[in-house]
Amino acid sequence: MAGQWSGAGATRSRQTGRPAAAALALLTLLTCCVRCAEPTGIKPSNIILILADDQDVELGGMTPMKKTKALIGDAGATFVNAFTVTPLCCPSRSSILTGQYPHNHEVRNNSLSGNCSSSLWQKGPESEAFPIYLNKQKYQTFFAGKYLNQYGKKDGGDVSHVPPGWDQWHALVGNSQYYNYTLSVNGKEEKHGDSYEKDYFTDLITNRSLHFLDDRSPQHPFFLMLSPPAPHSPWTAAPQYQKEFNTVKAPRDGSFDKPGKDKHWLLRQPVNPMPNSSLNFLDDAFRKRWQTLLSVDDMVETLLKKLESIKELNNTYIFYTSDNGYHTGQFSLPIDKRQLYEFDIRVPLMVRGPGIKPNQTLKAPVLNIDLAPTILDISGVNLSVVNMDGQSFLPQMAPSLRNGTARPFFLVEYTGEGHPEPDPSCPKLGPGLSQCFPDCVCEDAYNNTYACVRTLDTNYNLQYCEFADSESFVEVYNLTSDPHQLENIVKKVDPTVLQAMNQRLIKLQSCEGDSCRNIK
Repeated sequence: MAGQWSGAGATRSRQTGRPAAAALALLTLLTCCVRCAEPTGIKPSNIILILADDQDVELGGMTPMKKTKALIGDAGATFVNAFTVTPLCCPSRSSILTGQYPHNHEVRNNSLSGNCSSSLWQKGPESEAFPIYLNKQKYQTFFAGKYLNQYGKKDGGDVSHVPPGWDQWHALVGNSQYYNYTLSVNGKEEKHGDSYEKDYFTDLITNRSLHFLDDRSPQHPFFLMLSPPAPHSPWTAAPQYQKEFNTVKAPRDGSFDKPGKDKHWLLRQPVNPMPNSSLNFLDDAFRKRWQTLLSVDDMVETLLKKLESIKELNNTYIFYTSDNGYHTGQFSLPIDKRQLYEFDIRVPLMVRGPGIKPNQTLKAPVLNIDLAPTILDISGVNLSVVNMDGQSFLPQMAPSLRNGTARPFFLVEYTGEGHPEPDPSCPKLGPGLSQCFPDCVCEDAYNNTYACVRTLDTNYNLQYCEFADSESFVEVYNLTSDPHQLENIVKKVDPTVLQAMNQRLIKLQSCEGDSCRNIK
């Protein structure tokens, strides 16, 4: 509520006329930022980040989002080469919050032992996440939705832990749910049941964001981060959408049900071709995922109508993206993410806002670690004072506001997750595996630990990956001639090219800050 802000948003005194204020004004004038381009007296631009959960772009994941594409993509910029630097929820979200690669924020997977919302995360990277800088810039900050997979658990500070930088906090305890969940509402536990009108989580996020906009202080800009559960499992659609897409099946082209014979160990294990039970399961999941997204599409429409009604739409940047991609049957893997391939690492990204011309399709590669510096760039933060590996992509979408360059190389890294004991439902498989469903097809393992260097420009579209396994396995793909990554060409590539990619990978795996952006 407008009278309940705490922290930096609560005590904002005016000190006009004092020498310190004059010096600050001069520094602000000299700092290149979006607000400088605005007439004096106009408050800085508002910012909204909508973060879907497991929404792919390669397999048609944006198909249900007709309103979102019209209201954000057509009204602004669509990035056709947007990537996550790690294809799993918690490490990816940690990268979004910090602007850092996983090797720097040290969140490796979705478990507490993998540093997901652990006390180590809270004391370290979370204490330097981008909302803190926004709060210092007098932004009113609001979060609603899924935060991190282990958030709110007793070993991770319980529901009373509210990350710094947030004025209003409505965070899901644990992983995505649509009904029967618990929230931390500004540090207090709030339980929900199975009433569509009261509890459907995507709609609740929407409604609470509207209340926040009603109760905000109009004197200061606002930042909203909305993180709906869709299209993550358990894929529970709103009642009015449960019959949509009933004849749709997962796409059968590209790498669908292709054997992974020249790929790393985990990809060589699935039965090929997939049994009918797996096909039926993944088709059902595919349909339900699309159904859940229709409520997110409604969220976007409702939110933009609200912004228009309060006369803030034209002064608001709106980002729409996902934490990672997804697969349904590619290389005979029924459903999940976590793999190095395009279907898991590519994500949707659309942005509209001041200075962004409509109907832009931008090809420069953009990473999820670029979201934080871009948001801070918009807010007026001097990016030279923040410790981030990413870079602002404001120059790509609004060149009239900023100059910039695209990166030539970037890193994708993942630490595989397994169980020390065999899965009781799949005893023949042995230890070290996880996510073994349906039909005992495992989607992850300890040896699914890899790092890739990716280059994407007018001359090259290559991916080079090394695995930390007993085989020291290497995968190399020329995505210009092989966009579905069907052929591992490691044995056909000039050794000097392999050596150059290996050296870039070594540099990227230890990079920090500027060095991540300047790999040659």
